[in-house]
Amino acid sequence: MILPIVALIAGLILLVWSADRFVDGSAATARHAGMSPLLIGMVVVGFGTSAPEMVVSALSSAQGSPGIALGNAYGSNITNIALILGLSALVKPIAVQSGVLRKELPILSAVTIFAVALLWNGDLTRLDAALLLAVFAGLMAWTIWQGLRNRHDALDAEMAKELAANEMPLKRALTWVGVGLALLVGSSQLLVWGAVELARSLGVSDLIIGLTIVAVGTSLPELASSLAAARKGEHDIALGNVLGSNLFNTLAVVGIAGMIHPLAVEPAILWRDCMVMTALTLSLFVIGYGFRGPGTGRINRFEATGLLVAYVAYTAWLVIGAVKPAV
Repeated sequence: MILPIVALIAGLILLVWSADRFVDGSAATARHAGMSPLLIGMVVVGFGTSAPEMVVSALSSAQGSPGIALGNAYGSNITNIALILGLSALVKPIAVQSGVLRKELPILSAVTIFAVALLWNGDLTRLDAALLLAVFAGLMAWTIWQGLRNRHDALDAEMAKELAANEMPLKRALTWVGVGLALLVGSSQLLVWGAVELARSLGVSDLIIGLTIVAVGTSLPELASSLAAARKGEHDIALGNVLGSNLFNTLAVVGIAGMIHPLAVEPAILWRDCMVMTALTLSLFVIGYGFRGPGTGRINRFEATGLLVAYVAYTAWLVIGAVKPAV
């Protein structure tokens, strides 16, 4: 029991640290290659912050642990909205821009419903995975095109300023890319092994471990960046970070896992976890449009508390369901 716990904790710590080094090295390498600062922010950093979920789910799928592969992705989505967005808005209320309500939230909601519909027959086939990845590729191409078409010099200059603050020689950047990637894979392997062994020791399914400990651990980069953005009053970054991560998890993380190995989908994932994820996603519309009145256009502290209560209730539901058979 002790060894799996140590492996799980060590894996999480190394995973977060290596992901940070990988992002810094990749961004610096892309800058040396002449990529525009705006594209580095949209593509390189965006992919890098979701690297923990991607590597953990890919390895879990390859090793025949569908519970961790899917639980990590969908659990991270629930964690991002209920826990991370809730904590961030509790620190400082987050404004919800009209553009988010018109574009990003409808897209995320449609993608979530589409992904759940694909899984409804109880299997994630390679065809399903290919469809998810195709939608992701289309959205990424559209996002990059929109970003370049509506590019603002001020935004590009701001991203350039942030990259300049972390400037490093090409040789050092490439070293961090290699070291970060190697540690990402190694720490993910350690994390998956610890999670599977811990689940066996506790007599619970690996899905429960994936939805809770692994999901929170792989979401730590999003938690750190969203809290920092909320403190600085950068509402677009705090909210966009969560919405972008959920899109990546739903399409790319699950898609890659399914392409590596077709996955059987437990019924509980459909009627419990997918329903909670969908409900939380749609609840952002209610919060954003401010149907309660005073909170129009922002996630206030009252609504943030509601999100946190929802997360605690969901986690308690998982824990009670896990220990009930043993009683």
